[in-house]
Amino acid sequence: MPVHKGAPALLSAGTLCAALLLGGCANSAPPAPAAPAGTPAAAATTGDSRPAGTPPGAARGAAGPGPVSSIASEPAPAPRLPGVGPATQAFVPDGTTQALVVTGATADDNFSSAILYEKGPGGHWTPSAGPWPTRNALRGWTADHTAGDLRTPIGVFRLGDAGGRLPDPGSRLPYDQDDEFAISGTGFHGEPLEGSFDHVVAIDYNRVPGRTPLDRERPLGAEKGGGVWIHVDHGGPTQACIALEREPLRELIRALDPAREPVIVMGPTPELAR
Repeated sequence: MPVHKGAPALLSAGTLCAALLLGGCANSAPPAPAAPAGTPAAAATTGDSRPAGTPPGAARGAAGPGPVSSIASEPAPAPRLPGVGPATQAFVPDGTTQALVVTGATADDNFSSAILYEKGPGGHWTPSAGPWPTRNALRGWTADHTAGDLRTPIGVFRLGDAGGRLPDPGSRLPYDQDDEFAISGTGFHGEPLEGSFDHVVAIDYNRVPGRTPLDRERPLGAEKGGGVWIHVDHGGPTQACIALEREPLRELIRALDPAREPVIVMGPTPELAR
């Protein structure tokens, strides 16, 4: 699955941005590669457990004319993100050292939680921000997103571009300030949507990386949705996006570092644990 790697109920009003954000996106995950296994090397021994050909009285394991027994050690498995199984971890690029993990309890849940992790020199992932409460799509999650299904795509996706109606809060990602991020209307619970796109981070699902989140090109086709963002929480479920409260979102935007090749890992806990 790439890393960018969502609906009959529509907003009562909105701009072109609303259609972008409230579309959808998806991907699938192949199995993780098997870990290499070492093969123990057997050595012939004498009756007193000395390698064959070792002179009597020589210390066990000392060098001698015969072979010394050895066992090939298996390499330790690479550390994984907390709660993430090998099949999902396999989609995290080797160069990635920053990952936002967003998890929901079940496939049909639209409440979720996010933690930002960073990978240290020893290869271990440690939390650097969060946990933060988040919202996802009205009907939960899917591994095969289509436009209008009201589900958030499951997978591992790159985070490379940001933007919003308001000025840049200190992003290291490219940030596009544009009035087209304005939105009006109400959400699924009648909550106002105004301000939802004050700040956004584009999730690289069915989009061209390196462009403004407003860009409408859909490499997988329009039927696979698009415009899946992390945006300001408006107090209800989304069409496909991840919604984060305003201040945590601003904190996240400042923290994301393109040099760390950041990704989002998102989905229900049982799926991500595979």
